[in-house]
Amino acid sequence: MNFEDTSEHAGKAFLRGQRRMLVTTIVGYTLFYFLRKNLSLAMPGLAQDYGITKSSLGLFLTLHGVVYGVGKFVAGPISDRSRPRLFLMGGLLLALLANVVFGFGPVLAKLFAGGAEGAAFTTALVAVLGIAWVANGFFQSMGNPPCLKLLSHWVLPSELATKLAIWNSSHSIGAGLVTILCGYIMGLGALGADGVGMGMWKWCFWVPAIIAGVGLAALVVWLPGTPDEEGMGGSHAGGSQFTATETDVATETDAINCVPPGTDAQERVPPAGGTADAHERVPPADTAMRRVYLNPVIWTVGLCCFMVYLTRFAILDWGPMLMKEAKGVSLVGAGWTVACFEIAGILGTLFSGWATDRLAGGRAPRVCLFMMLGAAAFMGAFWLIPAGSSAILYVAALSGAGFCIYGPQAMTGATAVNIATRRFAGTAVGFTSLFSYASVLFSGWGMGALSEATGGWAAPFLSVVAATILGAGLFLALWGTKPNGY
Repeated sequence: MNFEDTSEHAGKAFLRGQRRMLVTTIVGYTLFYFLRKNLSLAMPGLAQDYGITKSSLGLFLTLHGVVYGVGKFVAGPISDRSRPRLFLMGGLLLALLANVVFGFGPVLAKLFAGGAEGAAFTTALVAVLGIAWVANGFFQSMGNPPCLKLLSHWVLPSELATKLAIWNSSHSIGAGLVTILCGYIMGLGALGADGVGMGMWKWCFWVPAIIAGVGLAALVVWLPGTPDEEGMGGSHAGGSQFTATETDVATETDAINCVPPGTDAQERVPPAGGTADAHERVPPADTAMRRVYLNPVIWTVGLCCFMVYLTRFAILDWGPMLMKEAKGVSLVGAGWTVACFEIAGILGTLFSGWATDRLAGGRAPRVCLFMMLGAAAFMGAFWLIPAGSSAILYVAALSGAGFCIYGPQAMTGATAVNIATRRFAGTAVGFTSLFSYASVLFSGWGMGALSEATGGWAAPFLSVVAATILGAGLFLALWGTKPNGY
């Protein structure tokens, strides 16, 4: 076999590996969402069966989100130094177990309280469920960083926004499917005072755990590691190199190996018998501190993440209960409406990736600015629709909001990874996630408490609309940011 045949074979093998990585990480992260976004549909059942208040439920969401954000901050740098394949599967297994424990919360609370009734039991139940859900938040933080690390190693920066947008559909697929599934689960069995199945909430955790277990077994077989771990060498090279321009490849290789501009082509080649990863080096000035922690662009991206995630979580976490109480929609109908929000989010994510690479020259904040303004407009329209109106109107408004909000959600990740470079991809994602999940202080406990204090949903929902508009202003501040840090 001559050199050209060998190169062609290597290129095809890499592209197959890249596709396998993309499909399996989408499946893997979808399963994380099955184990994370099931609580919102179970909350009405917990309130009905045990009298758990909105403030307590909101506190679950807040603590889960805060721990998740801190966990990603910790997991990011660790994932940069770990085998992402094992890191992801380990986190999924632990999250699965946390969901199983959550479903057995009343059994454990009974053991601690010495009975299944009274204030002592309720207090013990809230404590057990809270600890299980907070633990789940930490385990969930092990999902995102290894996925983005794999993406950054298999995909060139010039293609990352599009590929990441495809991968990001896992968020919507997971959240959409689990809301439909749990919506139907909550409609089964004998209906209680609030119109949801008595005792069915626990199956919102056990059924997704069973599905995640089957998926985890599949990931053990098919989920790849980095190209180096798969024996393909040079994790910055591979399939995309065979279709990218020579300039793209040279620029990226120089950035990763810290080769000064103007270096002779022969000097770019790693030492014989090695790979780019094996000989990758970072000069003293090029550290995580400079690339991430002291980088004003990364900080601004983080603030954008705060506003984007506040809006997204407000709909995902409180949407079913809000629609039931403020709009008169059944939980099954609310589940389908939130699922449409997610399906539209997939389309918005794909559009944002395409628009970033093809129309904005890789400058994602420019695309995000207009999408955030669109999200604010659609959410405002949703609130103005009178209670008891046709479900089509609610679906249309929230679908429009989903289309617009998921683009910025995906592109903030692409921006952070490209600006920090793949060397610090996990660290950048972990750092910006601190901002993302700090938003649950309002979208979780804050919205629940504000709803109770005001006796309705107008104040909390319109506050979210205002945050969306503020997010658009932050993206405007990033208008002139360069596409990447290479």
